[in-house]
Order: sequence, then structure tokens, then C-alpha cells
Amino acid sequence: MKKILVIRNDKIGDFMLAWPALAMLKVSLPDCHISALVPEYTAALAHLCPWIDHVLTDPGKKAEKQEKKALVSQIKQYGFDASINLFSTTYNALLVWKAGIPYRLAPATKIAQFFYNHRIKQKRSLSLKPEYEYNLDLVRAFLTDIGVEVIEPASPYLKFNPVDVAQQRLKFAGESGLSLSKRWLFVHAGSGGSANNLSLKQYADLIGGISVEKEVVLTAGPGEEEKAQALKSLLSESDVNAFVYAKNDGLVDFSRSIACADVFMAGSTGPLHIAAALDVPTIGFFPAKRSATPLRWRPLNSEGRHIAFVPPPADEKSQQEDMSRIDPAEVLETLNPWIASYLS
Repeated sequence: MKKILVIRNDKIGDFMLAWPALAMLKVSLPDCHISALVPEYTAALAHLCPWIDHVLTDPGKKAEKQEKKALVSQIKQYGFDASINLFSTTYNALLVWKAGIPYRLAPATKIAQFFYNHRIKQKRSLSLKPEYEYNLDLVRAFLTDIGVEVIEPASPYLKFNPVDVAQQRLKFAGESGLSLSKRWLFVHAGSGGSANNLSLKQYADLIGGISVEKEVVLTAGPGEEEKAQALKSLLSESDVNAFVYAKNDGLVDFSRSIACADVFMAGSTGPLHIAAALDVPTIGFFPAKRSATPLRWRPLNSEGRHIAFVPPPADEKSQQEDMSRIDPAEVLETLNPWIASYLS
């Protein structure tokens, strides 16, 4: 098993939660060559991942027929010995089946499972464990199957050279006017459409209610700058200054800036998971519905460096997803003692 294809071709947060599985695969089988199939928008992060040797870009299931055929041909040319589909759909199953990869492993899910010759039952829909643990279980099954000792990985999963982070912090301070002598709280109010998030008023109340002194950075992805500017205006009404960080040199530069944060606050979205992979302390807000709970989408922080909040219990599904039911005043009672150790 020298050449292995790992597929995780969905959103940024999902891809970041595959890093422990990629780490386990590489440290347990150091002589293997790992290729990752990812979409274009996560490719820069895949190139950054130290356990990926080669990156294949997926045009997606909505691509032209010729593009899909070209991808299958490309996969065939690499002569993979095995594939591990961390994310299984019929589209992904057909890719590895058409490419004729001899060993094809994936979760036993719906009709797609019949295109794999190795499967494990996971029942992810029950959300009984974190997403990254489901990914790790697949790699454990693969390594056990081929008779290789499993070596457990450890966080942080993403690291930058400390000198580069120091330089980024200096650059960031110069552009933003942030004080280098104060702690920096990064807040991402966007959602990328992946999960419900707090309202801008809730974020403003939370930021204003954090009792320790801090500098505030409002991060924004593509199309989110207007929202960040609106939050900045709300904060200014309470005499809280904030810097809107909406322009960068791509995902790697954005990630390096996140490494400068002392605490990162966001909903269940990609930037939260990038921060957690760096082991920057994270504050997450999650819906209460089973498929989106803080257990299922727990970030990659080491023990004690993540705190999560959800709406109060409710019988109706719509209420479980209603983030307006999270009361900032109640959150602050728990949050202020926790955050003090990171922003003091």
C-alpha cells in the first residue's frame, strides 16, 4: 500500500476535520504517498497540510462530463493501491470504482457503499462522536486491515514557523493599528451557509460584555465584509473599537493571521476549524439539532481550549436551530471566567 488516495472534497470545516486522520495515516505508514482529492477552494489548505504529498483538484459533480472523465483518467494514471473516502457520496464512490483502485474503503452509507470493496458501519447520522473521530475510525480500520500498527496523532495539527507568525503579527498590527501589548480576540460572524449563526446584535452584546481588556478583529470571508462592517458599527455604539479584516493574500495568509489570535469566536464554520487546528482557543456557537451539535462538529483544540454554546433544549426542530434563543447574558456568565485565562 504505497500510493493512497484520500477523498474529502466538501467544505473547509469538513476538510480541516480530516487532518487528524491524514496525520494518523502518515505517521503510522510513513513510507506511503498520500494524495488528497479536494475542491479548488480548499486546495491551498491541502498544500499546507504536512501529511499530504500531492493534491488533486476535484471539478465537482456539477462539472462538465469531459472534466469528470478527465479526473477519472488522472486518478487511473497515478495507479493508487488504495482509496479512503472520508466523505462518501455516489459521485465519490463512482470516481474510485471507475478508476479501478484495488482497495476502496468508505463508510457503509446508502447505495454508494456497493461501489466499495471495504466498508465499515458508522451511522454518522446519529452524531454519537465528533466528525474527526469518524474519519480516524476509517484510517484505523485501513491500517488494521493491512496489518500496520496504529499511531495516534496529537494536536496541534496545523503549525506555522513562530518567526513567520511573529512577522505576521507585526504586519497585522501595522495595517490595523492593533496594540501589540494587548490580547487579540478574533470574531467571525459569517457562516458560509453551512450552519446557523448568531445575529450581529448577539455578537455585539457578547463582545461588549467580555470583561477583560482586548483588541477586537472582525474577520470576513468572500461576500461577508458588509456584515463585518455592520458589526463594527454596532460595537462603536458601545464604544468598542474593532478592526475589519476582510482582505488577505489567500487561505494560507488568512490562516497565518488566525495564528496571531489569542482567542477565536465563531459559529460552526470553516475559520473556527482552522483556528482549532492551530490550537488557538475557540468559542463556538452551534445549533442543537442532532446533525449539527457541538459534539458532532467539535473543533480540533486540545483539551480545555474550546468552549461551546447551543440554544436551550426544545422539542421542535425549528427551535433547536433558532440561534436567537442563545442569551448573550447567560453565555457571558460561563464565558468570562473561561476566557480570562487567555485574554488576561
